[in-house]
Amino acid sequence: MITFLVCLTLLVAAYFLYGRYLDRVAGIRNTTDVPSKTMFDGVDYIPMPRWKTFLIQLLNIAGLGPIFGALLGAAYGPVAFV
Repeated sequence: MITFLVCLTLLVAAYFLYGRYLDRVAGIRNTTDVPSKTMFDGVDYIPMPRWKTFLIQLLNIAGLGPIFGALLGAAYGPVAFV
């Protein structure tokens, strides 16, 4: 349980720190509109709420976890946990 909490804390910290790093390196501008607003067509370019975007990302990660975890376990055994 302690390993899980430490990893969860590191993951959240890395999310924010890496985001700031990418902001500096890539020079992200908040004044530019996103393509879903500039090229809205109702089919391919549809603005979504922020919570729905994060939910889709979470479901993509959760869907890959059981497949990738089983492959790592079969290939490397208990060393995959480390």
